Amino acid sequence: MPAIAAAALLGTVVVAGVAGGSDDGGSATAETFETTPGTEPEDAVEPAPETTEAEPVETRPDDEKVPLNRTLVDGVVGDDVARVQERLHELGFNPGPVDGVYGGLTIQSIWAYEKLVLQVPREQVTGRVTPDMWDRMQDHVKITPRRPEPGTRNHTEVYLPEQVMAVFHDGTPVFVAHISHGTGEEWCREVTISPGEYGNEDGEEPKKEGRCGISNTPGGIFTYHRKYEGHRQSALGGMLNPVYFNYGIAIHGAQSVPNRPASHGCIRIPNALSETYFELVSIGERVFVWDGVKEPEQYGEQFPTFDWRWDEWYATSTTTSTTTTTLVPETTLAPETTVVETTVPESTSTSTSTTTTTTTTTTTVPVDLDDDDLDDDLDDG
Repeated sequence: MPAIAAAALLGTVVVAGVAGGSDDGGSATAETFETTPGTEPEDAVEPAPETTEAEPVETRPDDEKVPLNRTLVDGVVGDDVARVQERLHELGFNPGPVDGVYGGLTIQSIWAYEKLVLQVPREQVTGRVTPDMWDRMQDHVKITPRRPEPGTRNHTEVYLPEQVMAVFHDGTPVFVAHISHGTGEEWCREVTISPGEYGNEDGEEPKKEGRCGISNTPGGIFTYHRKYEGHRQSALGGMLNPVYFNYGIAIHGAQSVPNRPASHGCIRIPNALSETYFELVSIGERVFVWDGVKEPEQYGEQFPTFDWRWDEWYATSTTTSTTTTTLVPETTLAPETTVVETTVPESTSTSTSTTTTTTTTTTTVPVDLDDDDLDDDLDDG
């Protein structure tokens, strides 16, 4: 592993708490551009400061802890679940409402806790809370930024290897969430681009195009420069409440946020958390992205991989078809028998038709945390 990568991994954001204390679809309207990608803010960050080292977490006495008598898994309910949700909120994580239901948002929040605090590799997280884990969660844990002096009062840190992001206000975590970023794969597809998005900047209506690209999420230091409230479509896919920091790359709500890279380059967070995130960040704030290879300062404001025209789509979409119309001569003689002909597609045999009444029951199923097979028009960015 490169030395700089090792330093980044050792630079954890979890440190000891202070003794005796504990810590946490609509129409689109754009905010005014306050900064432009590629411009250097006045208060530039010094190159590659040292990352924060991990310190032992202070252990809370056992007589101050509430024991957990079972392992919490998807679907369980109870006061013990509510206590876990409350603790996650205290630490800055976002498990959704404190409702005592161990569902998808709580599982994704535990993923983030496992990866960020317990340093569990992404591939090994469980999304479960065992009695031993709950015991550790009650210790004095504090999450601090890797860049305590980021150049702006509030800032965002994105950790791609761990697939976790954190929004800090004056050094305090106010939003820590599991994310999914770009797969690194090449893609070609038909896309819908909303007015105002790159590729349809001056348009008044959404337009369809054939585009190709590479699902890359670059590391570096960036600045929030544009945000839209509501649903948007871009060449990278569908987005809810996107906030852009690197041209068309945004942090936004998505339907599918699995525990693996899955996006076309954007940073996905759960749809249910996107409104909270949207309200916590502002134009002009810094965004630091770690890719596990180099420190953000070594990249600076790195350009994204821009998409390009998909020539095959244009060739197919411009092909014209010829339709032949046959005129039937008029007749003044009424036929003795009127025959109504029905054409059944892809059927060449005659059979007796039997009418069967089928009752269909629709069951609401929770969103699959690993679902990535979405319709193209709804595909997340």
